[in-house]
Amino acid sequence: MLQLLFTVIFVEMAVIIVLCFKTPLRKLVLMVLDRAKRGRGPVILKTVGGTVSVVMLSYIFSMMMLKKRWIVDGNASLTDEIIMAKNLLETTLMGGLLFLSLVIDKLHHYIKELRIRRKTMETAKKQGQGFEDAGGSDKVTALEEEIATLRARIKQLESD
Repeated sequence: MLQLLFTVIFVEMAVIIVLCFKTPLRKLVLMVLDRAKRGRGPVILKTVGGTVSVVMLSYIFSMMMLKKRWIVDGNASLTDEIIMAKNLLETTLMGGLLFLSLVIDKLHHYIKELRIRRKTMETAKKQGQGFEDAGGSDKVTALEEEIATLRARIKQLESD
């Protein structure tokens, strides 16, 4: 179980590193994550996350029972200490696994959102350029001239 948890955590850390830097591998990871979030993917991922959470809570309960037995008996046997250390390590790894999964999900969401925002900004810029090319700059200069004349009138009225 420990080898599996360590492997999954290292893979998740590698995915996070790939998502943080713009590399060709990032596009591939984003495509894989997009496909994993389609169809039955979210249900499977939530089921796995829920199962890991239940197992983690089971280990926590087991550690609490060991602690309670230590308090009642007054001393801890070597076997109990080894079991406690193993449960603590596995619980910590499971918590880290769930946390890194959440980080990957949010990074994927933010990268997708950033991509959408950039596309809308590019579209808005293109539309703005089209507006200026269609005579919008003439309107702007006419409005600026009108503002200048109105300011001159205001100064003239204030001086009178």
